[in-house]
Amino acid sequence: MPKRGFRHLRVLGDLLFKYLHMAAPWYTIANADEVPSPALLVYLDRAAENIRRMIACAGSAERLRPHVKTHKTAELTRMQLAAGISRFKCSTIAEAEMVASAGATDVLLAMSPVGPNIGRFLCLAAAIPRVSFSTLTDDPEHVRAVAEAARAAGASVELLVDLDNGMHRSGIAPDERAFELYRTIAATPGVRPGGLHVYDGHLRNPDRSSRQVGVDRAFEPIAALRARLVGAGLPVPRVVAGGTFSFPIHAQRADVELGPGTPVLWDQSYTTKLPDLDFLPALVILTRVVSRPAIGQVTLDLGYKALSADNPDPRVALFDLPDARMVNHSEEHLVVETAAANRVAVGDVVYGIPWHVCPTVSLHDEMHVVKQGRVVGTWPILARRRRLTI
Repeated sequence: MPKRGFRHLRVLGDLLFKYLHMAAPWYTIANADEVPSPALLVYLDRAAENIRRMIACAGSAERLRPHVKTHKTAELTRMQLAAGISRFKCSTIAEAEMVASAGATDVLLAMSPVGPNIGRFLCLAAAIPRVSFSTLTDDPEHVRAVAEAARAAGASVELLVDLDNGMHRSGIAPDERAFELYRTIAATPGVRPGGLHVYDGHLRNPDRSSRQVGVDRAFEPIAALRARLVGAGLPVPRVVAGGTFSFPIHAQRADVELGPGTPVLWDQSYTTKLPDLDFLPALVILTRVVSRPAIGQVTLDLGYKALSADNPDPRVALFDLPDARMVNHSEEHLVVETAAANRVAVGDVVYGIPWHVCPTVSLHDEMHVVKQGRVVGTWPILARRRRLTI
């Protein structure tokens, strides 16, 4: 064949490749054969867009204090830092160390440290003095324990009063007891008042207007307590309010810091329950067919050691098997029933979005980074560990 003919074939081949790549679903990757399953895939462009949308919803990066429990990675923390976010919220001392080491300047440990964790928290603050660390309390005895340890270490700990406005998981009701607890903090050497914290994760109405009414009503006693504290001459440096469900509602209040976590990656639960929020799924599970045990059934290598089992079926939304219904979920296997079972073979790649991304991420050591349709590297999920160096 003449050289010109080869050139034409090559050009046609290149055009065909580009067309197929453009036509391929956004979640597919060209080098899936290089990725062992099960695996987490994080899509850089989508995560960056979610960060941009978080800031747009908040009104400015300065109003955000995103929770890092969702992703637990230094790299996603740095992406948020690069976008202008400097304050963060976390649940474990390992998460606090990770986010502080990544460059954050203000870190709230939103889990009251008790026992040896009080000493670990003080050691972390001493090890990274450029960071402003704070934590929560809801009990006068806890205030005394933290204050005593802080004085012994020659330190002072900023404490926010954790308020319960209906979640009933932790916190103190925003009433007279909360007022007295705040005054105790202000009067106790070794600690100082850092403000108020409230998580209203129980307010999950998928209808935006109904959710707005519930969140606003539940916040009224928080605002009243803050006004009373300020009126008594006590400093209330900040009010940290809400999670992902209430994020856009609290964003309407100019005087609160906003603590959503999931929007950076998103998941199928929030896609289903929060149609008013337009964040993009940015984390996908890659799994493979390992067996076809019966007619109409497919087994994937996606057991509950790789996919969170804290929800009933569905636990994952499978793009390629949209009607899949869980039959059995064990340590390393997920058996589903689907009308598409006869269209897949052992070894086939299947992509899906976890129903609950946060505990799913914590089951993996790393996530595979996707850029322009290819995996280009991996990020360690560093803070899935309970202890880093402290």
